[in-house]
Amino acid sequence: MIWRRSPTSDWTLPLLLLPGVGVLGVLFGLPLVWALLGSFGLQDGGHFTAANYASLFTDPLSRAAFFRSVYYGAVPVVLTLLISVPLAALIQKRFLGQKLFSGLYKIPLAVPSIVVAFMALTLLERGGFIDRLLAPLGLNLPRLVRDPAGIGVILSAVWKNVPFMTLIITGAFAAIPEEITNAARSLGASRLKTFFRVQIPLAMPGITAALLLDFILSLGSFALPNLLGPAYPPALTVLMYDAFQRGEWARVYAIGMILTAFAMLVLGLYYALLGRRAGGGR
Repeated sequence: MIWRRSPTSDWTLPLLLLPGVGVLGVLFGLPLVWALLGSFGLQDGGHFTAANYASLFTDPLSRAAFFRSVYYGAVPVVLTLLISVPLAALIQKRFLGQKLFSGLYKIPLAVPSIVVAFMALTLLERGGFIDRLLAPLGLNLPRLVRDPAGIGVILSAVWKNVPFMTLIITGAFAAIPEEITNAARSLGASRLKTFFRVQIPLAMPGITAALLLDFILSLGSFALPNLLGPAYPPALTVLMYDAFQRGEWARVYAIGMILTAFAMLVLGLYYALLGRRAGGGR
């Protein structure tokens, strides 16, 4: 007997997906289109202009703010990765207090960024808690809050993001079949060599995804750069808030679209690289 597929079955899946796709389009697509129109001055019957983008690219403050945002995105991600990879590997092992440790390291996930910023102010600012502990020893805490290098921002971002990245990388390690690592060990590879030559390469898609997500989250961070970063150069998100305070909506939209476009560019490069690797492996 030959089974024939009903013509209506071709429409079943699209019809089932339509409500969800429609909701996503309304919630995410319309605000994005509205912001794009506003960045070109096309809201409320305005005339087309690219002056908002031109001013952002020609203004020295805006350029410095863009590179500062990239700096706040890239540096914490690298430091977070250096902590998260060995931490994820440790969580895979069985040891006394593993369950307690696995719960404690996730605590920063539940702490809002604004609270993290105020915690950092209390601990790291001159005259703060750590500085007072060091004073009897004749030691002074270096400037870590509102310093030119943004060290307070970076340290706080790392503390906040380590659990997030560790969770993703832990999942990537857990997805590696145990038979593969056992085979490497049976062939004479040490634990360290197995980790670097077998586990990390196999977990690389998950590690890369964690890097990108962490970078995009840090790129759009506002509370940490605003409270802990130097006055100059500010992050783009701080510049965006200042424009909002002045009622410069077109500039607000333009900055938001630049941040969105840059994040999408990074994601596009990731998927292009992923596709090239998949094609090369065939």
